[in-house]
Amino acid sequence: MLPNEDAKRGLKLLTEAGMRKINFAGGEPFLYPAFLGELVRYCKEDLHLESVSIVTNGSLVKEKWLETYAKHLDIMAVSCDSFNESTNMLIGRGKGTHLETFVNLSQLCRKHNVKFKVNTVVCRYNFDEDMNAGIEQVAPFRWKCFQVLVVPGENDSSATLRNAQRFVISDEDYRSFCEKHDHQKSFVPESNAVMKSSYLILDEYMRFLNKGVKEATKSILEVGVPAAMDNVYWDDESFARRGGEYDWQKEEKKEDPSLDF
Repeated sequence: MLPNEDAKRGLKLLTEAGMRKINFAGGEPFLYPAFLGELVRYCKEDLHLESVSIVTNGSLVKEKWLETYAKHLDIMAVSCDSFNESTNMLIGRGKGTHLETFVNLSQLCRKHNVKFKVNTVVCRYNFDEDMNAGIEQVAPFRWKCFQVLVVPGENDSSATLRNAQRFVISDEDYRSFCEKHDHQKSFVPESNAVMKSSYLILDEYMRFLNKGVKEATKSILEVGVPAAMDNVYWDDESFARRGGEYDWQKEEKKEDPSLDF
């Protein structure tokens, strides 16, 4: 992990190059809550980004963190792959309490005026599940449903850190899941064809990743953003097709005039 000041320098370089929105993901960003909180604050207060978001599995999010940093955060996306706890454990998400944490976080986000988003990876263990009732209960503003993706050299075999081969589904299985849920207002499908290379992703060293295409770029701290971008494969058409731009800013709470003394 980069020192705080290097991370801020990199974020400033990105903003100067035109970045409008940032999403902190992992791994699990809340393994480093103070570091994460300071970068969230910096992006909103100092860099004035339009939108700051976090993707988390939810297990380490504390209300005290939200009490301190929620005012700087637009969106929290929480992973939920099933409304059946045994399926979550089969997938490897939690040890039987993930849904309780997930529902609690949906309520905390509303309490602290953070837009609540759900991320679901559709795989062999959940593609035939009907998630409609659960989604209607938590009512996210956006429900992103990804088709499980195998990336060569990253999660494609027992030689890699993770092996996603046992989760793989057919395109037809994915379409079946989508047809079951596409009436949900918040539903946003993202198949493998749309997902690949439609994100600009930096690792913890501020290098752009070229997942499954070629090696990472040099760090923007070393060569700057334009030079690094010259070596990024980014599919801007797929970015547009997957709805990469959306209502990503939260509405600020209005003060009650009756409380103005």
